[in-house]
Amino acid sequence: MRDVLPEIVRWWRSGDRFGLATVVSTFSSAPRPPGASMAVHGGEVAGSVSGGCVEGAVFELATEVATVTGTPVLQRYGVTDDDAFAVGLTCGGIIDILVEPVSAETFPELGDIARSVEEHEPVAVATIVSGPGRVGARRVIWTGRSSGTLGPDRLDEAVDDDARGMLAQGVTGIRRYGPEGERRLDDLAVFVHSFAPPPRMLVFGAIDFAAAVARLGKFLGYHVTVCDARPVFATAKRFPDADEVVVRWPHDYLSSVPVDERTVICVLTHDPKFDVPLLEVALRTGAGYVGAMGSRRTHDDRLARLREAGLSEGELARLRSPIGLDLGARTPEETAVSIAAELIQLRWGGSGQPLTRTSGRIHHDG
Repeated sequence: MRDVLPEIVRWWRSGDRFGLATVVSTFSSAPRPPGASMAVHGGEVAGSVSGGCVEGAVFELATEVATVTGTPVLQRYGVTDDDAFAVGLTCGGIIDILVEPVSAETFPELGDIARSVEEHEPVAVATIVSGPGRVGARRVIWTGRSSGTLGPDRLDEAVDDDARGMLAQGVTGIRRYGPEGERRLDDLAVFVHSFAPPPRMLVFGAIDFAAAVARLGKFLGYHVTVCDARPVFATAKRFPDADEVVVRWPHDYLSSVPVDERTVICVLTHDPKFDVPLLEVALRTGAGYVGAMGSRRTHDDRLARLREAGLSEGELARLRSPIGLDLGARTPEETAVSIAAELIQLRWGGSGQPLTRTSGRIHHDG
């Protein structure tokens, strides 16, 4: 829903009711992940739930839900023998889509959610999608407060705990409970849509490669920071795609900022006086990715210096160097693509091989 949020908030503020369709679960090669949304307001459409496969059918259902029934519906779409191209997924996948009517009356928290997303405040929306509860019942969960109810207090409490854990990991998906929130049962399905702040990409080294990496990092949804100790190079004008440009010694800056498993650290300085002390800090953080640019000779020299600094073999094994996948990249832009490709591969568990050489599922669950 994040990508359609500005449009649906505009409709919401107008006082109109519109239909909101959200992918809540996927099976096999589904084209869009859980959380992908499409909103329908009269003849207007915002967003997509399948990349075009079932948009026509979802448009009709969302229009009916918004203007006629006013009742949320959980609808499954997949390939059928007779109608695969008309209302099915030609990729062979299956998706479950929750279609619900939305207005200021039915979703009073939407404005607060939009503000939280804009301010990078973690917020999750939990919705009952099937089971003995009321389908469409909604609860909004922040770090220190909640609004709305799914039913019994025990259910609200269980969902609050799980939603906050999912927010910490940036995870969206279905959790199952008993009617009273019992964790040992699974007859009630609750979709938790996490709006975690974007993961951070920290790019060190104010060079042309960094500008290209920052551009692709922003495209992939990261909050991008470029850091360099040299003020003449580290300027906002040279890095227009970065969210912030910091002039500071890299290792000092990294020691002062929060780092978690979603954080990406790209060390592009390939200068020992910068990257060795920086990597000493980086490889001892909980960052999900630490990569460093340089030749294999530079890499070997770097490892020797880091061993002298006291890093263990386990810590050194976390270093992705030379950074990126082997694409034969030469230009800054091509190198940025190779780094982005490695990030995507690690996130979803891909092989890094051409799809023509692989078999089985194309989309990985990670």
